[in-house]
Amino acid sequence: MKRSNPSAPSQRMLRVAEEIRHTLAAVFAREEFRDPDLHDLRVTVAEVRASPDLKHVTAFVSALGKELTKEQLAGLRRVSPFLRREIARSVTLRYAPELHFQPDAALEYATHINEVMNRPEVARDLVPKKDEA
Repeated sequence: MKRSNPSAPSQRMLRVAEEIRHTLAAVFAREEFRDPDLHDLRVTVAEVRASPDLKHVTAFVSALGKELTKEQLAGLRRVSPFLRREIARSVTLRYAPELHFQPDAALEYATHINEVMNRPEVARDLVPKKDEA
């Protein structure tokens, strides 16, 4: 079956990405890392995107609402072999995907949009005029 939008992720890609997100979230909740940069770090996995061949996944992560530092992202890259093994144990795939980590900027973007929407010049334009209503 052909997809109408070839650039959109398939149902399988979405399902696998969500399973991987759940697995990563469970591992991060247990805090099993020996890496000093990850000590006492509470990692939140906002989203996982899988490549079409499911051999690469990108996890968008933050430190409980804050952006991760470069050292913390480097620490996540160092523990990625351990994370791959955990994914291989819990998600049934032919290959354990290679993990890539990106900082999650969704909270920062939402805060920026909220600030823009609350500006007086924008709020003025959003309120309907009496003769328009």
